[in-house]
Amino acid sequence: MNACPSLAPDLADFFLHSPIGQLRRLVVIENETEVLITGQVSSYYHKQLAQEHLRRSLGQRIIVNHVEVCPGDIG
Repeated sequence: MNACPSLAPDLADFFLHSPIGQLRRLVVIENETEVLITGQVSSYYHKQLAQEHLRRSLGQRIIVNHVEVCPGDIG
């Protein structure tokens, strides 16, 4: 993760220590204007869950959600 500005520690911990293994594999890249999420999950629920947890620390930044949903392909 880039630290300009950085995610709140509790939100970074959400991805690193999530009980949902698919969320631990997502990549979050941030800068002054946006927060980008990439990776793959098996459901739209997981994609939305990741996005909504990030929304808490955005400030004026926007979320760019490039998480791909691949049903049945992710363990």
